Amino acid sequence: MSLHFRTARREDVPVIVAMINEDPITAARPSSGEPDYYAAFEAVDADPRNELIVVESDGEAVGTMQITYIPGLSRRGGERALIEAVRVAVPHRNRGIGREMMRWAVERARERGCALVQLTSDKARIEAHRFYGSLGFTASHEGFKLLL
Repeated sequence: MSLHFRTARREDVPVIVAMINEDPITAARPSSGEPDYYAAFEAVDADPRNELIVVESDGEAVGTMQITYIPGLSRRGGERALIEAVRVAVPHRNRGIGREMMRWAVERARERGCALVQLTSDKARIEAHRFYGSLGFTASHEGFKLLL
């Protein structure tokens, strides 16, 4: 299967949101009102430290992810890449697309000169944890969140 990686466009928003919402953990999260996905897209798209990616196969969107580049003094001043919202559309799962997406994202971070690639994964995503481990990621930290 040939994959094409590109920057998301405004017209991709419904497909990206559908992939995100196919996930039962995401769907179960409480909402504080009607989200404005287009405003969020515009903010991400305007920020040079963020890339919202669409992955296509034969012209069809089969995956998405966001990469955020974070400058900092830790890691000897090295920039880090945060990979979030990695999704493969349900009909296309278990075909190696997620693995190829992660390889692409890591290489993108390497080309940018990042010192570290990091991600978070809900504790309930046991299969995802195995997947990330198979790619060389280690569960090195405990994460904390505070909903606002």
